[in-house]
Amino acid sequence: MKEKMKEIGLRVKELRELSDISIQDMANYLEVSGEIYQDYEDGKKDIPASILFEIAHKMQVDMGLLLTGEETRMHIFSVTRKGKGVEVGRRKQYQYENLAEKFIHKKAEPFIVAVEPRSDGSKPSTNTHPGQEFNYILEGTLKIYIHDNEIILHEGDSIFFDSSYEHAMEALDNKTARFLAIVM
Repeated sequence: MKEKMKEIGLRVKELRELSDISIQDMANYLEVSGEIYQDYEDGKKDIPASILFEIAHKMQVDMGLLLTGEETRMHIFSVTRKGKGVEVGRRKQYQYENLAEKFIHKKAEPFIVAVEPRSDGSKPSTNTHPGQEFNYILEGTLKIYIHDNEIILHEGDSIFFDSSYEHAMEALDNKTARFLAIVM
């Protein structure tokens, strides 16, 4: 996992330098400190999938290039077989599986996200990113924290929200929750 973080960080750094974008300009664009951004490039800190999505947008590349180092080529369709999506381990409390890493010029990034139940009882850490997000619950029960609200979603429920507001997800009933997330 640490090695993959470093590889992704190196790809981001190389693309940023090729694009002649300063560290501070990129940090400002992502609304993070220069120090946090530098930690992303150095592989010292996990890059959240939503931030990686924004970096790809800024660099005008597909997120698949940042994840795998390979150019995306599919432009008519892209099939991802069950359990075969590229794993994106970007935040400790969530496991992401990218469902369309090979499709070029995507307007959104689809993921299957698994959230494990928390054992310590504390509220999960929140995240923000530009754009919007759609989540559809595939299994389990999920509590969504968003902008001073707590919403409980069950299998088959969905939520669409402005992801620039602080948000987090928590699996309930001591069971893993899985959902389809589309980040736009």
